[in-house]
Amino acid sequence: MDEFSDIKLSRRELLIAGAITVTAASVPGTAGAANMAASAPSVAPVTGRVAFQVNGKSHTLDVDTRTTLLDVLRENLHLTGTKKGCDHGQCGACTVIVDGRRINSCLTLAVMHEGAKVTTIEGLGSKDRLHPMQAAFIKHDGYQCGYCTPGQICSAVSVLDEIRQGIPSHASADLMARPQVTADEIRERMSGNICRCGAYSNILDAITDVAGSKA
Repeated sequence: MDEFSDIKLSRRELLIAGAITVTAASVPGTAGAANMAASAPSVAPVTGRVAFQVNGKSHTLDVDTRTTLLDVLRENLHLTGTKKGCDHGQCGACTVIVDGRRINSCLTLAVMHEGAKVTTIEGLGSKDRLHPMQAAFIKHDGYQCGYCTPGQICSAVSVLDEIRQGIPSHASADLMARPQVTADEIRERMSGNICRCGAYSNILDAITDVAGSKA
């Protein structure tokens, strides 16, 4: 103990010394990892051909097999109405309709949809002839900032189709009975679409307006 008795370090000096030690120890490992990454051979991506219809138009594309449907729509077909939000399937901004069912396009690979019929927000209507759901969102101010709106509208269209087809939800009181267009049914079915502006009540009004009922 005597040989260390004259060493006196302030708390600040001790922290600085510790940081220097940790940095010095980590540098060789980091440099080694960088050298290994630089020397690793590059591997060409595996591509695949996919043919499908998007908004009524046929497309045949050669894409990286890891490419999501969302990225193909936005980057290859330049249909930027479909938004990339969380990219984890949690916000619903990327919702599109594939073969009559809504899906999160960020969670599915493009090559999985050979022969499919895909509908994006651009395919629901045009500026001269809006889809009834698009018109209802404008009427009830259900869009606000607008970023989540394409996914909200595609999901809303699909929600009404689900109810009309008699598909129950967790909010359905009787799984054997045809579900009704109620506020609880719509809220449950739309719960996967997040709106940061908080326009949920307006969106509910827009959907029930199109359904022709008051919930």
